[in-house]
Amino acid sequence: MLLLTPGPVATSPEVKAAFAQDYAPWDPDFRVLHASLRRRLLQLAGGDPATHALLPLQGCGHFAMEAAIRTFVPREGRLLIPITGDYARRMARLAEEAGRQVMPLPMGAGERLSPAAVAAALEADRSISHVGLVYSETATGICHDVLATGELVAALGRRTIIDAVSAFGALPLDLATLPELDAAVFTSNKCLEGMPGIGFVAAPIERILAAKGNAGSWCFDLADVHQHSIGTAPGTWRFTPVPQAVAALLKALDLLEAEGGREARLARYTANQTCLYDGAQALGLAPYVAKSLQGPIVVNVHAPDDPAWDLAAFVAALKRRGVLISNFYNTPLPSFRLGCIGALTPDDMRHALAMIAEALADLGLRTRAAAPGR
Repeated sequence: MLLLTPGPVATSPEVKAAFAQDYAPWDPDFRVLHASLRRRLLQLAGGDPATHALLPLQGCGHFAMEAAIRTFVPREGRLLIPITGDYARRMARLAEEAGRQVMPLPMGAGERLSPAAVAAALEADRSISHVGLVYSETATGICHDVLATGELVAALGRRTIIDAVSAFGALPLDLATLPELDAAVFTSNKCLEGMPGIGFVAAPIERILAAKGNAGSWCFDLADVHQHSIGTAPGTWRFTPVPQAVAALLKALDLLEAEGGREARLARYTANQTCLYDGAQALGLAPYVAKSLQGPIVVNVHAPDDPAWDLAAFVAALKRRGVLISNFYNTPLPSFRLGCIGALTPDDMRHALAMIAEALADLGLRTRAAAPGR
């Protein structure tokens, strides 16, 4: 099955083989594996082990994001969140349910974040302590300039939490150049091309220590995760981890290095995206955002404005042909998503496009264009 989603993503045979091995999470040999993984991920993030820590948490990216919000945003703090799409709205919900006050910054659908707008909101409200930023908004396919935004946040003396879940491993991120950062959140899957199951938070050690007791949750207390990592044998977890995912991610990092690192992976994903974007247009479909805004992670395509269009039937027709895509909408105007990431190449994209053409023919559409005005 060709998995054409923005996550979980297709993985290589080598990663699958590494995942197939059993490990005991408390065994000293596994502790060595896990300690090595944390060192390598922190290095990939541009962190110095003297000043930054890499904190693992069992579960998906939402778990790690909730932990970051609970740990670093003070209970009386206020979190500004530019509403870039569905995943920004999810961040806002996580913060609200953690008891933090959210200040949403409205944005137009399909717009790229304006760093100046964030700065203006911070200047207008001195009580805002943090800004939550989604780096790659897979609801739309737009990647936002969180690095330039962070520079303005730093100049105004505030802190950032970055959702880098579908960005880390491909898009630039260097902790050494982000003095305003409290947390960068990512996972073992997505652009790293490991197996799902582990969330990670990269954070400055001084900020972790200052956040002790703030989380209000033992499970989501990253300060406690850090304390455990330095208070016991390196490589141990507080609670039962997914050891197979650790081994698979180590193999995935080997493959990332062999490919040529982050820059080479980004180049492959960009080639995948170009193939999908241009190919969708050649089929008469309308991409969700202008090409100038299109990121390399996922291409969203407007649902055809035809009474015969049926997303579930389209997904089923593709699945019969060995291609699997997301079977739900998460944009204001209905669109389906075609993932550019994972262990896939432009040849895989061209095959997927051929299968999309056949699936569209199955539906008997009279038009594949988006509704007028979209």
